[in-house]
Amino acid sequence: MTMTRRKLLQGATASAAMMGAGVQLGWASDATQIGSMQIQTLSDGTLTLPYEFIFGPMPQDVVAPILSEYGIAKGPLMPECNVTLLRDGDRTVLFDTGSGVGFQDSAGLLVDTLDEAGVSADEITHVVFTHCHPDHLWGVLDDFDDPLFPEAEHMMGRVEWDYWWDPKTVDTIESGRTTMAVGAKRRMEMLEDSISFFEDGQEILPGVAARASYGHTPGHMSFELRSGGESVMVVGDAIGNHHVAFAAPQFESGSDQDRPMAVATRLSMLDQMATDKMRIIGYHLPGGGMGHVERSEDTYRFVPEGA
Repeated sequence: MTMTRRKLLQGATASAAMMGAGVQLGWASDATQIGSMQIQTLSDGTLTLPYEFIFGPMPQDVVAPILSEYGIAKGPLMPECNVTLLRDGDRTVLFDTGSGVGFQDSAGLLVDTLDEAGVSADEITHVVFTHCHPDHLWGVLDDFDDPLFPEAEHMMGRVEWDYWWDPKTVDTIESGRTTMAVGAKRRMEMLEDSISFFEDGQEILPGVAARASYGHTPGHMSFELRSGGESVMVVGDAIGNHHVAFAAPQFESGSDQDRPMAVATRLSMLDQMATDKMRIIGYHLPGGGMGHVERSEDTYRFVPEGA
């Protein structure tokens, strides 16, 4: 494995921070194969989020016992970041690119986990984005602000691109997200000549169909990967955690930009995943993010792969 400058700088910082927080080290990864598709999740590390960022708008008397059941204390949250890698014939596809450097010290590890998977940046043929939040888009540039995947076609839903590209967004987005808008626009300007767009329902690559999952952001997209009669849904942040988002999906999350729409999207996706028994990959779900959805009356449960 190549020891990159990113690993030297970030690995030591992240390890020290996580040791201090009593968090077990080591990044989780999942892998599966459906038909001709080899699918693997690669860790970009973890985020550190304030409790209120997710749970602030929710009824605390209901949320508290759910979190207690999952062993989650009322304090900073440290969700995993799972980038999906798809290899199918001559295509090597990344769904999102992680945080890159400069967002959070505990994230931005994708270059190193790609290296561990035996994949170099110039082997990536396609980069497909779920949305433009920092932990999904900002890693598209390298340490020197050049495109990290120079040989890749970059692909994004038209609705998502138009929202973040609009110069009015930085002035109209809520104040706590202004830096997201500024950072997104800067990276999009670097991608302008290599980006292609798609719409809801479009097969963007053979066996890869886009599904609108709006709400978390105005144009958030999920992707159904289908081959050999099997399928997996890459849900991005449409289902943002493995506890409250499943046990009480009707609650509005502080992380979503259009909260009522995000609730409707989450309920629809959970219903479909449970009914169709389709596997999912969640960007912030634990253990590498791959698993399936079980229904119990009007609530759901995330079951990790192999559990």
